[in-house]
Amino acid sequence: EMHATVAVYDGRAFTLYESSQGIVNHRVAMARMLDVPEDSVRVVTEHVGSGFGSKLWPWGHSLLAAAAARDLGSPVKLVLSRRMMFHNVGHRSNTSQRVRLSATRDGRLTSLRHDYLFHVAMDEYHKENCGEATGFLYSTPNLRAAYGSARRNIAPTTSMRGPGAVPGLYAIESAMDELAIELGMDPVELRLRNEPEQDEAAGLPFSSRHLRECLLQGAERFGWARRDPRVGSMRRDGLVLGWGMAACSWMAVRLKAQASVALRADGTARVASATQDIGTGTYTVMAQMAGSVLGLPPDRIEVALGDTALPPGPTSGGSMATGSLVPAVLAAAREAVRQLAACAARAGLPQLAGVAADDLRLTGGRLHGAGRPPSSGVPFQDVLRAAGIERIEGHGQSEGSDADPRAKRHSMHSFGAHFVEVTWEPAIARLRVARVVTVIDAGRIINPRTGRNQIEGAVVMGVGMALLEETSYDSRQGAPVNNNLADYMVATHADAPDIDVHFVEHPDTVLNELGARGIGEIGLAGVAAAITSAVHHATGVRVRDLPVKVETLLQAQSAD
Repeated sequence: EMHATVAVYDGRAFTLYESSQGIVNHRVAMARMLDVPEDSVRVVTEHVGSGFGSKLWPWGHSLLAAAAARDLGSPVKLVLSRRMMFHNVGHRSNTSQRVRLSATRDGRLTSLRHDYLFHVAMDEYHKENCGEATGFLYSTPNLRAAYGSARRNIAPTTSMRGPGAVPGLYAIESAMDELAIELGMDPVELRLRNEPEQDEAAGLPFSSRHLRECLLQGAERFGWARRDPRVGSMRRDGLVLGWGMAACSWMAVRLKAQASVALRADGTARVASATQDIGTGTYTVMAQMAGSVLGLPPDRIEVALGDTALPPGPTSGGSMATGSLVPAVLAAAREAVRQLAACAARAGLPQLAGVAADDLRLTGGRLHGAGRPPSSGVPFQDVLRAAGIERIEGHGQSEGSDADPRAKRHSMHSFGAHFVEVTWEPAIARLRVARVVTVIDAGRIINPRTGRNQIEGAVVMGVGMALLEETSYDSRQGAPVNNNLADYMVATHADAPDIDVHFVEHPDTVLNELGARGIGEIGLAGVAAAITSAVHHATGVRVRDLPVKVETLLQAQSAD
């Protein structure tokens, strides 16, 4: 969807209806730019149709709308055009990467060197951290990752979905595929032989790492054992098949968060936090988290998000929102239950006579004595009515993992593996991604349905990255030439392959109590490398510059 702002100024305070992935940060930034106290700015973002990183930060149009509303004394709506979307709200950095690997004949890495350069605008500082996963993905006694930036007359870059690790893993995993061919070794086996015992760059143990399981399960589900490694050797229904694979990883970080949970006399509950749902299912998982403590189904829990009037919540970026909300929501729900128990003790309900407040439990919406069946207790709404109150509210908060001593003693990441089949029809120059099997290790999956949807969407985005998406710039102005959805190619339903997503659930309780890590971006990491590996297997053409172009494949074919 377009970036847009509706700004309202009432003479004292601003209300900004925004398309934002971080309303709390947006509020702070706008207050400073408008030179007003933070409590004079309210940001509302109840639903975001899409974000992918471009809506992590405030852009100029939001400030312009707010200033115009203030100066005109009237609400102002400002919507960017599609052309502006390509220039005004960030894009992924263009990167140039060089990877050097050395290994013994039995496939043990002896060195890994990763040098990368990324483009930035003239007056910005932004790091595209392509080396994010380089230091811990594989074991090697000699490691170097170095980077530099190149200033260009282009629009500012930003943290597009999967910043750093996505382009970085394209380079690393492509290099691993080339090394496997050089060694005459199966690419899955090469990765298994270089599994590290710990994060060797940081010198820390992993909080949880099950990449080996992802590789083995993915290979089995895909049917990898049937792969003939000879180029162009596999065929089906007159099509040349190419099979490729790649590993993937993504950071696991917990941000500061606050939440409130209220129990109401009508038998419902409300959980609230000033975070936002960018299509990832935050409304649903918030209800699930609170319901796990309250014993209530989601249809009896109202979820309030997307308003800075609520307790401050995390940014929806870096796949961090869900994992960050877990401790705050659980703490708030438990505090609400403690307050309910105190109310019950004061109300003197006969069903709970003789039970101390500390021995009361809430199960299935009924308050009862510990060790007694829930049916012996009282619906919580009856407790509130007996106490003569309409609602009680608990509050919870948690610090980020950077302030957690236990978290700082561990290297925390999610892992996974992608297996890809492409079909190639040289007679008509048609290349298609036919099927993908993805196995992800992301801790506990709170909602498998929305979780699977996240990975499926990321895989389709990976198809676009590998085969379609490319921005062409006007050398005279530095502006994108293909700044519309007719000339800029994105994957559609017709391009989407059959996708099989599987989670290996190993809760990571170092990150949070439920053991849930983020999954929005890991599904994109590694996909492009798996696709180009499959393209090489089908055609014999090694593509190192994305996207894959049919002309490149045809030129190689004609040269043969």
